[in-house]
Amino acid sequence: MADTQYLARSRAFLNEIWESSRQEFEKRFPETYAHLPYYWQLTRMDRPIGIFLLLWPTLWCLWIAAEGIPDLKLLIIFTLGTVLMRAAGCCINDYADRDFDGHVERTKNRPLAKGRITGKEALILCALLCLLAFCLVLLTNRLTVYMSFGGLGLALLYPFTKRFTHLAQLFLGAAFSWGGVMAFTAQTGKLPVYAWLLYTANFIWTVVYDTQYAMVDRKDDLKIGVKSTAILFAEADIFVIGMLQMFFIVSMSLAAEPFGLGGWYQFGLFIAACLFCYQQFLVWKRLPKDCFRAFLNNHKVGMVIFFFTAVDLFIP
Repeated sequence: MADTQYLARSRAFLNEIWESSRQEFEKRFPETYAHLPYYWQLTRMDRPIGIFLLLWPTLWCLWIAAEGIPDLKLLIIFTLGTVLMRAAGCCINDYADRDFDGHVERTKNRPLAKGRITGKEALILCALLCLLAFCLVLLTNRLTVYMSFGGLGLALLYPFTKRFTHLAQLFLGAAFSWGGVMAFTAQTGKLPVYAWLLYTANFIWTVVYDTQYAMVDRKDDLKIGVKSTAILFAEADIFVIGMLQMFFIVSMSLAAEPFGLGGWYQFGLFIAACLFCYQQFLVWKRLPKDCFRAFLNNHKVGMVIFFFTAVDLFIP
């Protein structure tokens, strides 16, 4: 009974502190407070699929680099860093697309497209998120800090590439795969050459799922002049995606020997290949809703590979 009363009093005390802090923030910064729901939408915190797609390969690289369970500090740093950088990437992406999103069915209600927040606010929020992520990187080592500048440059460049090239998905692949190589430098203090094999594999996989994502908007993108691999591949899109999926599985399989990964890891890749077959079934008719389902299914691909990588490293 005493423990229950103590917990109730503690909860009431914390609620009182939260409410008073909220009221004080609202009083001092009323405009910012009113825009908080829009900032949440802008950073896509309500749609965490992008966090997972960025996080899974970073985690499997971190586990492989550690040859088992990594340092807890690094696990926290890379998990929080992934969330922050994905949110920052959404800010700069919507800033770059602010004049286009209103003409696309899927994105027409985004805060910048609706004029609920300004481009300046999006840039300030992006800068703050990048600064927080960089503070986390400073808790690692010098090589990782140097590597972080390359990742930042790729993340900020990608949204603008859609204006002048159909290969914007390649820039996204380069950006989304950077966390994996940083995981190696943070955990080991060096970057083994075979880490680039994992980087290449994740690069290919990112092109796969972002092409599926672009297939959802292809009709609208053609109207407004936004470029993508979905438009570039045209009628060959399903075939090219299938080939890239195969190259991803092969690249990941080739990484098994140099990193001492065995049967459980290969079994995870087999399940991932089965999920790719399911995605091919989904996109066969190129219906936007099914292409989006195929895109979302990649979360399971990443989760399966990470799980069986961790199992393989845990079991001798």
